[in-house]
Amino acid sequence: MHYATTGTSNNRPSGRRLYLAAYDIANAKRLRAALYCLREYATGGQLSVHECWLSDTERTSLIISVNDIIDVDEDRFLLVKLDTRQHVTSLGKAIQPEDPDWFYVG
Repeated sequence: MHYATTGTSNNRPSGRRLYLAAYDIANAKRLRAALYCLREYATGGQLSVHECWLSDTERTSLIISVNDIIDVDEDRFLLVKLDTRQHVTSLGKAIQPEDPDWFYVG
């Protein structure tokens, strides 16, 4: 368990960028493992799509972790870097993605 500090400006002094991570896993055991893996990095999202503020090191670590879980013949994983300069529209009860001063990782 550890705490990660992040920046709050568009410059992201912490080096973190906003990503959407999505997966489609065919096997229930791998699906559960992928969910737990992504939750370690996510600050928001729903079901199989997660918002993640990641540094380059964290991005690499996430990709390696997911690669160890999925079956490349049956499963899919997508990690998309979002442009934080663009306006975000939240629908319904959704909240705007934010990079908090700190968040719990573990």
